[in-house]
Amino acid sequence: MTSLQDWLDRIVGLRSGPEIVMGLDRVRTVAARLGVAPRCPVILVAGTNGKGSVCAYLDAILRAAGFRVGRYTSPHIHRFNERVAINGVDVTDDALVAAFEAVESARGEVPLTFFEYTTLAAFQCFASAPLDAWVVEVGLGGRLDATNLLDADCAVITSIGIDHTEFLGATRELIAVEKAGVLRRGQPAVIAEPDPPASLMHAVSGHGAHALRIGHDFGWHVVAEAPNQWGFWVRQAGVADGDGIAHRHGLPLPALRGRYQLGNAAAALAALHCLRDRLPVSQGAVKQGLIEVVWPGRFQVLPGRPVTVLDVAHNAHAAIALERALADMAYFPVTHAVFAMLSDKDVPAVIDALKRRIDVWHVAPLPPPRGASAAALAAALLRAGVPERAIHRHASVAEAIAAARKDAAEADRIVVFGSFLTVAQAA
Repeated sequence: MTSLQDWLDRIVGLRSGPEIVMGLDRVRTVAARLGVAPRCPVILVAGTNGKGSVCAYLDAILRAAGFRVGRYTSPHIHRFNERVAINGVDVTDDALVAAFEAVESARGEVPLTFFEYTTLAAFQCFASAPLDAWVVEVGLGGRLDATNLLDADCAVITSIGIDHTEFLGATRELIAVEKAGVLRRGQPAVIAEPDPPASLMHAVSGHGAHALRIGHDFGWHVVAEAPNQWGFWVRQAGVADGDGIAHRHGLPLPALRGRYQLGNAAAALAALHCLRDRLPVSQGAVKQGLIEVVWPGRFQVLPGRPVTVLDVAHNAHAAIALERALADMAYFPVTHAVFAMLSDKDVPAVIDALKRRIDVWHVAPLPPPRGASAAALAAALLRAGVPERAIHRHASVAEAIAAARKDAAEADRIVVFGSFLTVAQAA
């Protein structure tokens, strides 16, 4: 095997069992053989939504401060290489092939899932580079996720929503316990969920982590006199202003759009505050990182007319955030949706969150076996009270996008959402 695609095809074919198998024994065994223990601070970011955005902020700000950063996120939109970036650049095919060869040599007879295999390959890439920080997004849950083989110097939990219930539990209380598994005794934890379940705060105490909670220990505010600026604050006993609170004033609004992104940016700044002795970041670096941060598919507004918004929102929590962001935009006569989702997601909840913001729905299927059919999506819309005349069925996402662009007037708005797979065909 000489190409990256050869390796990806092989990894998919190696396992005959379930696509997702929770547990750390397998990856810990192979990681020990590889010797991929980090030699610099690790920030591990868990949560239902917002994980990737927080990682993007951390990466951009740390690089603006002059640090060399490894960033691991998932899934990707266009190319697998997007998952693994070193100093802001996606790793090359050759680097990934070398990493996969190392993992294959080290694993022996240990069976690995696709995510376990690719996580180990990412960490192999990081271990082979001189880095100052690892920024790592948790894939699923936290406690039993492959990324949790790392001992985080700072853990971030962005949000707690209902998703992946077959693995994490059916309630926010149960899901919170799984996500709290990334916490480490004596290490800082940033809790960016504004309404944390009691089980999460109990887990924080049980893990012995030093928690900063949004709205209590850190937060953000928009500057009324300067609507294009915002401020960040964090409790720091005995320091700054004489009131135990440190501030960052006059911050530019992030390049990532949507008011909810201020919470994600504040979470990143809180994590950097926790690691300020090891990764000091100036005000100038914060401002530069906020301006330069790029994270496709998260309320991404494409240039041109009609306005086109791309968002990977695929669960109720993300759909609510998308609805609020759409509400904050300027007036548009008609909003057209290109909508395609996976059938194992909560399709009715996503529709319910967004139906009042959308006038015309263009629905399309995603590939089997997980993709929902256009007929199933149309039926869900009808059950939610969307009139038949507002629903248009298409054979593919590409056809739905073309139809929406043909129907929309220059002053209208098109929103493409529902899955990474959906957004990938419009970006």
